[in-house]
Amino acid sequence: MAELKTKQTDASVNAFLRKVSDPKQRDDAMQVMKLLKKITGYAPKMWGGSIVGFGTYRYRYPSGREGEWFLTGLSPRKGYLMISIMCGFEQHGALMKKLGKFRAGKSCLYVKKLEDIDLQALGELVKLSVAQMKAIEKERMKA
Repeated sequence: MAELKTKQTDASVNAFLRKVSDPKQRDDAMQVMKLLKKITGYAPKMWGGSIVGFGTYRYRYPSGREGEWFLTGLSPRKGYLMISIMCGFEQHGALMKKLGKFRAGKSCLYVKKLEDIDLQALGELVKLSVAQMKAIEKERMKA
């Protein structure tokens, strides 16, 4: 079985974020990092070379493969900020409508400018997602 390449590291989150070349994107990433830290209560940790993650959960696939991943996270990318909402968005339609201007993948929000989104709605979405992921982990580990 192939080993997951993206793992938690001891690299400095602040050093990583200071290297973001666009000052506005760097400030947005720092603001989201502070928000995620406040909501989760976890210190930010680097995952691989480009993701700032908060907390961890264990997962197990039906195939038996297991691993560890972050509960929520962010990554400044070229032209946007990616925010990981691991539980996905399907069950959060009302919050998604309040969120503002973004693109979404399966479990990621892509935000061009932080002022385009409602930070209170983002905070609530993160809070719900983290709680859901912890509940899912607890149930999976019982099985």
